[in-house]
Amino acid sequence: MANFDPSARTVLEPLSNIDLSSYSGTSLRSLAISSISDSQSLIYVGTFSGSVLLFSATTTAAAPKDAPPALDSEASRKNVSFLRSISLGDSPLETMLVLPEIGKVLVLCDGSLFLVDTLLSHSVKKLSFAKGVCAIAKSIRSSELESTSLLGISVNTLESSSASQRILQKFGGGIRANGVKTKEPLQWSEGNNVFAVVIGKRLVLVELVFGSNRLGKTDRDVDSSSGSFVILKEIHCIDGVKTIAWLNDSIIVGTINGYSLFSCVTGQSGVIFSLPDISSRPQLKLLMKEKKVLMLVDNVGIVVNEHGQPVGGSLVFRISPHSVGELSPYVVLVRNGKMELYNKRSGSCIQTLTFGGEGVGPCIVANEEGGIGKLVAVASPTKVICYCKVSSEEQIKDLLRKKNFKEAISLVEELEYEGEMSNEMLSFVHAQVGFLLLFDLHFEEAVNHFLQSETMQPSEVFPFIMRDPNRWSLLVPRNRYWGLHPPPAPLEDVVDDGLLAIQRAIFLRKAGVDTAVDDDFVLNPPTRSNLLESAIKNIIRYLEVSREKELTLSVQEGVDTLLMYLYRALNRVDDMERLASSENSCIVEELETLLDDSGHLRTLAFLYASKGMSSKALAIWRILARNYSSGLWEDPVVETDLQDGSKNIISGREIAAIEASKILEESSDQDLVLQHLGWIADINPILAVEILTSDKRVNQLLPDAVIAAIDPRKVEILQSYLQWLIEDQDSIDTQFHTLYALSLAKSAIETFEVQSVSKSPDDERLEEAKFSDFSQKSIFQSPVRERLQIFLLSSDLYDPEEVLDLIEGSELWLEKAILYRKLGQETLVLQILAL
Repeated sequence: MANFDPSARTVLEPLSNIDLSSYSGTSLRSLAISSISDSQSLIYVGTFSGSVLLFSATTTAAAPKDAPPALDSEASRKNVSFLRSISLGDSPLETMLVLPEIGKVLVLCDGSLFLVDTLLSHSVKKLSFAKGVCAIAKSIRSSELESTSLLGISVNTLESSSASQRILQKFGGGIRANGVKTKEPLQWSEGNNVFAVVIGKRLVLVELVFGSNRLGKTDRDVDSSSGSFVILKEIHCIDGVKTIAWLNDSIIVGTINGYSLFSCVTGQSGVIFSLPDISSRPQLKLLMKEKKVLMLVDNVGIVVNEHGQPVGGSLVFRISPHSVGELSPYVVLVRNGKMELYNKRSGSCIQTLTFGGEGVGPCIVANEEGGIGKLVAVASPTKVICYCKVSSEEQIKDLLRKKNFKEAISLVEELEYEGEMSNEMLSFVHAQVGFLLLFDLHFEEAVNHFLQSETMQPSEVFPFIMRDPNRWSLLVPRNRYWGLHPPPAPLEDVVDDGLLAIQRAIFLRKAGVDTAVDDDFVLNPPTRSNLLESAIKNIIRYLEVSREKELTLSVQEGVDTLLMYLYRALNRVDDMERLASSENSCIVEELETLLDDSGHLRTLAFLYASKGMSSKALAIWRILARNYSSGLWEDPVVETDLQDGSKNIISGREIAAIEASKILEESSDQDLVLQHLGWIADINPILAVEILTSDKRVNQLLPDAVIAAIDPRKVEILQSYLQWLIEDQDSIDTQFHTLYALSLAKSAIETFEVQSVSKSPDDERLEEAKFSDFSQKSIFQSPVRERLQIFLLSSDLYDPEEVLDLIEGSELWLEKAILYRKLGQETLVLQILAL
């Protein structure tokens, strides 16, 4: 992706231009803004000649997005209108404080304080207060729940104190606290108009009161029509104060020597920071959003709390500003006709605007009260320019159009942190960024953003996998977001369109025309196959994560089925089989033809089995076993390590038998079990026995049917099944006992004859080799004669005469003795034992 250009960020757009030469013959000295509604603000211009000019600005008529900033156009002038002006004398207006809660403006002019109404419709009131005021600041409290006394006594303490104490506080004139002179009740609450005024070396705390709104006042004390100051406390200050800010119980003042902090409760003071001999004018800006104070030291802004302690690091600016404003979450700096916006948290410069040339003179910036409005005014001595904050949504859209995706996400996170944007919007923007990146062929980054979106639906990627119309077309949300990307299309089309765009960009670059296509793609054009593989891999990654979410059944079906599509596209056989053999929501009808045609029969068999389609699954496993053994297909031999260090090699045909046996062990369908028993027994008799004796099925098979279905040549399978019936199922059927005894006797005779021919007693286990063609262990671990003798001794339900008839001519003398004893012929037993 292209590198982000900070200058591309658009936070403020020009709204209107005020040429002061049309209204006043003098230059601007001070500036203030007050919002009276969401769409209208008042702009106060204080001049060097002592006049206040009032303008009304409408913020709903911001310039069109793509329009040039024609500040002198007729459309620009319609956004601002001149209301009226008023003169306070012939001296410069140093400071204007708008007090919207009481509809007044407090003006500092020629060392005196004046009070005018916000619309300048009434006469000016010069407050009867000491002259020589050089700085003034309004008290700001960080918590509405907290209200303190200038004597250090909380409101709750005062309310609970004795009557005499309250009277003492009420008539506290002449009382001194730490050498501080007090003249009035020393307590105020949030919303009162309390100010710190600097007069020479005196720091005077005053309250602006109206009528009889303060207890203890008489008509002689207060002018009920326009208000007056009441002195609350005086504190010894320092000389040369240039700037002041009052936060909670702390008053910070700035001089050419540095910054100091005064406690309005105790009157104590201390140096916060000393300025070097050569430095810019000290400036303080109260950050209303955070309730912190920004101290300027040349081009460095230090954010401090009410105790003067730095918090959150410093902000390093490109310039040493003439004036500082606030437009949350930014601070605004102006100097030499240039305005810069800096993010309070990151300290990065977000936007730079030029509103005047070099040498334009001192510049001023003003913001609406609270620092959270949407209007900012900047001024040179002869011109005022209003800028309107672009809505957060438009800022994000603008960044996305410019492909500044990282900055767009950063902006949304800032807004969420500031409480101006919801987490849902952050998720929305992540999804929007993901789609833009996807169409720009950055598939990995696209899916990273998809995964960070908590509101994006997995069905939104379905159209990229399967063409419409399909089974899931109606599930896809028709959400075009902000219309910044094309409609969804299959990944093949996205890649092809992207490659065409790259080819066009290469051609245009050769012609000297810049394009928005990624430089890496232009310099090293990717191949279609690599792009398509990357696209599929990353959509797979998204769907795999989506499987773990709570989804509706229809969406889950789409996720699993299309995931299988993508696995097959990359021939990821292991992943296909893993999905098919696990619990899944795949739609078989959508996949069986696809898997059959592509030869992924194992996957199809697993899928059939997972959906309870046992007959189809078993048919495939039988075909696979036959084809592996006949050599038609390459045998996928699996080699595993055993505990003793040897290798256990399992052939493909045995794997097929194992998978089929897993199905049959749980099946109660007797016909199906017996249908597939034979080919499995040919491969692995142990599997056949496990199928017949499984306790996983709900209903056991009928013994007579099973015995009839067992191949007579598979003697050990029959013996194992009969042993299971007798020993595990506690069968008392004499027929089964007799059949088991006869089968064991016949095997014992055959084994004895083989041993006699080979002359090797160790060959008694020879019959086990019949089932060892793939290195499997025999079903039985003990010799057949031992098993026969134990059964003849333990069971009383077989027919001894029938067994005796079978072994009469054999050399099984011990077995004969057991049978004769069962028949009560002890004489014959003794004769056999004597021999």
